[in-house]
Amino acid sequence: MKQLIELIAQSLVDHPEQVSIHERVTEQAIIYELTVANEDKGKVIGKQGRVVKAVRSVVGAAAVKENKRVMIEIV
Repeated sequence: MKQLIELIAQSLVDHPEQVSIHERVTEQAIIYELTVANEDKGKVIGKQGRVVKAVRSVVGAAAVKENKRVMIEIV
């Protein structure tokens, strides 16, 4: 799951070397904190949050196969 998020994020940004993901596991879900360069935050979020919603949908679909609940936060 982490590799999928990292692959998608690196393909969207201008500085892929600055993409990092931190994983937190709680009782209800797995939370991935995505950190990118300040200049790239707009590219990851997209207009009205459309890009990040699409990424969340793709990751959510992959998580359903593993019976997990996944959340993505942009830090």
